[in-house]
Amino acid sequence: MTITTLTSRQFNQDSSKAKKAAKTGPVFITDRGRLAHVLLSIEAYQELTSSGSASIIDILAMPGIEDVDFEPPRASISCRKADLS
Repeated sequence: MTITTLTSRQFNQDSSKAKKAAKTGPVFITDRGRLAHVLLSIEAYQELTSSGSASIIDILAMPGIEDVDFEPPRASISCRKADLS
């Protein structure tokens, strides 16, 4: 996988270069020196989005899940008296 980085100006001037580069890996597009966008091929996008199809029931039924330590913090709910006057 090849990662390509282009400035916004380079992307605007040669979008076909960016599309060709996206066939071999993600293309990061910067705006004023900071990462702003990522261009992916449709295949890479579908691979990323299809992997999260497991339901919470499937995840909780995974073998070995009982060995995972999970201690959620206790919720603190504060109440105040209502002024009904």
